[in-house]
Amino acid sequence: MPVETAEMASVPTKRPVADRIVRVFDQCFSDPNGLNTRLCGGFPEPFYRPSGGGQPHHQVEFTLDYPASALHEVGHWCVAGEMRRQLPDYGYWYAPDGRSAEQQAAFELVEVKPQALEWIFARACDLRFRVSADNLESGTGPSASFKKAIYSQVLDYCDTRPNTRACAFAEALARDFGRPNPFDRDSYQLVSLS
Repeated sequence: MPVETAEMASVPTKRPVADRIVRVFDQCFSDPNGLNTRLCGGFPEPFYRPSGGGQPHHQVEFTLDYPASALHEVGHWCVAGEMRRQLPDYGYWYAPDGRSAEQQAAFELVEVKPQALEWIFARACDLRFRVSADNLESGTGPSASFKKAIYSQVLDYCDTRPNTRACAFAEALARDFGRPNPFDRDSYQLVSLS
């Protein structure tokens, strides 16, 4: 059920998995003396809202009660640097569905790292990861080069580890869901991407 205001986002979602993801994220990052960031579901569209204007914490908002949306938006939050996290939706542009080939190529370029993290987070929760081209009108789906770039980025993260926030979240998810090390490169296969 979509919510009208950020205050209403504290209502539990209908999906226990999404609720667990929210709980794990908030345990890791909601401390007001730390990153002061909460993950909230129930929104018609994903959005990042920095603190201010009466809102005491930063808020990562995901679509409805979809676990994949939660993990994807956390991927964006983990990639965003400190300055970007002070801007609504990290200060990025978003071209809606129906993008041109050039716009789609630009979209795929900026989506590699967040989607690679989403795959790692999904593995930590024992959820299936699906590459998102987020361009349904084109009917083409994600390109082979986009899938390969995501796969290569996951392997790089497995070998060198992403930033502290991404590592902390992936490891906390794996503990909560009773899953093995999400940074085991042998558990990722390019052919499994859909």
